[in-house]
Amino acid sequence: MSALTSPLPTAPGRPAALARDLRWLLRLHRPTLYVWAALVVVLAAALLWLAGPLTDASADAWRDYDACRDGGRCSYYQDAILRYKDVYSYTTLALTALPFLVAAWSGAALIGRELESGTAHLAWTQGVSPARWLAVKLAAPAVLVAAGTGLLVRLHHRAWSAANGRVDTAKSWYDGLTLHTNGPTTVGLALAGLAVGALAGLLWRRALPALVTGLVATAAVRVLADRLMPHLWAADTVVTPLSRGPGGVGITVDEGIVTSTGAHAPLPHCPPEDAVHGCTATYAKADAVGFFHSYHPAAHYWPLQLTTTAVLLALVAVLTVIAFRLLGRSTGGAARDRRTTGAGKGRQDCRTGAARDRRTTGAGKGRQDRRTGAAQGRRTGVAG
Repeated sequence: MSALTSPLPTAPGRPAALARDLRWLLRLHRPTLYVWAALVVVLAAALLWLAGPLTDASADAWRDYDACRDGGRCSYYQDAILRYKDVYSYTTLALTALPFLVAAWSGAALIGRELESGTAHLAWTQGVSPARWLAVKLAAPAVLVAAGTGLLVRLHHRAWSAANGRVDTAKSWYDGLTLHTNGPTTVGLALAGLAVGALAGLLWRRALPALVTGLVATAAVRVLADRLMPHLWAADTVVTPLSRGPGGVGITVDEGIVTSTGAHAPLPHCPPEDAVHGCTATYAKADAVGFFHSYHPAAHYWPLQLTTTAVLLALVAVLTVIAFRLLGRSTGGAARDRRTTGAGKGRQDCRTGAARDRRTTGAGKGRQDRRTGAAQGRRTGVAG
């Protein structure tokens, strides 16, 4: 087949290019993928063990312990109670730490190290645009992080539900760590850690500073989520007389005393000498007739979880947009510099070539004039 009739090579389509970039990303970060899969599998196995045999053994031990309170000789399996408590604590702490691990990896290895070593710039010279590079970098890990964290959150909630009401030392639903590890806010925090780490990597362009910045920023997001959550849904308020004390169990938003005029005031300071009498003198001086307690009961669990998760996902979207704009600004400036340098070099080459042509033309003309003069001299001599 001649060159004129042979088919021209065609550029790969967008799906093929994205699949190629995805394979390259997974191959580059294969050790991290293995570690993440192993971590999810180990935690999932521990949570399944916690929800089944460990909870059953601990519940039986607590039932035997409660029977011992009636008197007489009896025994209970204390190791089952302690084992359940340890495994629950370890798995809860591990699930709480996942967003921080994701942020550290995203800032140090996913973005910062590649910018520091020049791997990203090499990819950009191979036909991969910076925007597509970042999109693949964020999309594939986001799917894996959301899937793995979501599975672990579901299993953790299942393990907690299996022990609720059966194990005396089981954590309450509003416990600080349990509140997040039982719901989708942990998934939102993990995705926020991914976005925060990526943005830190783009800002620093070095692995170690991006790692530290990602960890600190993720901790700030966690604290912000804890502070905002009670105020993202309307709280219930219960008023009780002084004789009963404050009522309502859940996440406290506000509490204090109710005066005779119906006004709500903060709890007054009760000195130790009055505390032994139930702070009666202190409350009488403050004109208190009862207590009020604004709180979130167990029925508000899912509204709080969903609203907080929505806020976290909105934050992830904002951080992602900022990351793309930052990358576009930095790579756009570099491209302009390259284009400017290339144009300047082209103009310089043109000027150099023109000067060379002029020199060459001048030298040729000089040699031609000399040859013409010599020929005229010879003709003059012959004629003489």
